[in-house]
Amino acid sequence: MRYNLFSPLLIAGSLVLLTSMTSSVGAATVPDDIGLCGNSEEAIELAIAIIEDPAQQRSEIRCNGMLSAIALRKAERMAEEGIVFHNLGGSPNSRLREAGFELPEYYGNAMSNQVEAIAGGYVSADSVWHAFKNSETHAKHLLGQIPFYQEQDEMGIAFLKDLSAPHVEYWVIYLTKGRIDNQHRYFDEIPNKGIDIVTEKDAIEIK
Repeated sequence: MRYNLFSPLLIAGSLVLLTSMTSSVGAATVPDDIGLCGNSEEAIELAIAIIEDPAQQRSEIRCNGMLSAIALRKAERMAEEGIVFHNLGGSPNSRLREAGFELPEYYGNAMSNQVEAIAGGYVSADSVWHAFKNSETHAKHLLGQIPFYQEQDEMGIAFLKDLSAPHVEYWVIYLTKGRIDNQHRYFDEIPNKGIDIVTEKDAIEIK
């Protein structure tokens, strides 16, 4: 498998079941500790865009500094490897768990991803948010368009710019639910974002 490393891209995937859209509840409110949502001004700008988007289905999104720190380590790893890819040193779900962030028991293991959105080659928060919103799998995740994602209410974002790396700009978002004791949830749709590469024009770039 070979990847085009030099065009802006997003990582997206497939869904395993279908469900109906929920009605809009309006944008969430930007929390007072918004600085914990990102490692940089650009990351915080993206966090605000996600929270305040009129299509946001969540009523609340909380900033999590631990998720932001894990996101930065992932961005650094992608820049070092010269690739925008979910499964570097394990899956996104396993990355959070190994870093000490407890996911709900019903989240997948192994190569599962219900928590991470990544992009490379977008120079601003506005441009990468536009790309995320125009990717079906990312819009469902980041805007909470299905019940599984709507309960995800903790977020951390990293932005890294490395002129020596192939994509130069690297974005990592973790938006997830933390573990709650005795929590058992059942959903009509359990998404797994997968590993497909989607460009700004929604063209598949896997070769």
